Amino acid sequence: MRTSVISAAATIVIGLPLLAGALIVEIGNPSANPEALSKHAVLVARTTACHSPQKTSLTASAEGAIDGQRRTIPLKLIPLSAPGTFGVAHEWPSTGTWAVKIVARNPEYQNYATGALIRFHGDSAEWSSVKHYFHEPTGAELAAMLDTQSGRNNALPGYATLH
Repeated sequence: MRTSVISAAATIVIGLPLLAGALIVEIGNPSANPEALSKHAVLVARTTACHSPQKTSLTASAEGAIDGQRRTIPLKLIPLSAPGTFGVAHEWPSTGTWAVKIVARNPEYQNYATGALIRFHGDSAEWSSVKHYFHEPTGAELAAMLDTQSGRNNALPGYATLH
């Protein structure tokens, strides 16, 4: 009985984003998109939304540390010709480890957000690090993304407690 209840609860939780109309954000390599390359994008972000896709808003930020101090840098989104597709400009320092956080929201989905993270070392994207979330990435998820050396969430002091 307990296993059935847990299985049912897991199915509901996993299925909620599907029932919400599949608001999703994807991250892609600009090398597959000549338009993004021509606009000097380092990432391509694409959103999908079944309900009112034109109302979807996308934000991007670079999250990292400079001299041990946590920094969040808002990033410019470059509209591309395909609906819901944007290039992301490189507007953070070329040194250190950074994570680009992309979050999509749509008022038709009320309080639901979806997001993705990708790690950058200097100017280079680490494509194998891409993580997708059916929520805005938390501070703990961001800290885990950035802390590749020690296995502890200490890359950005204070991020582990942010939500």
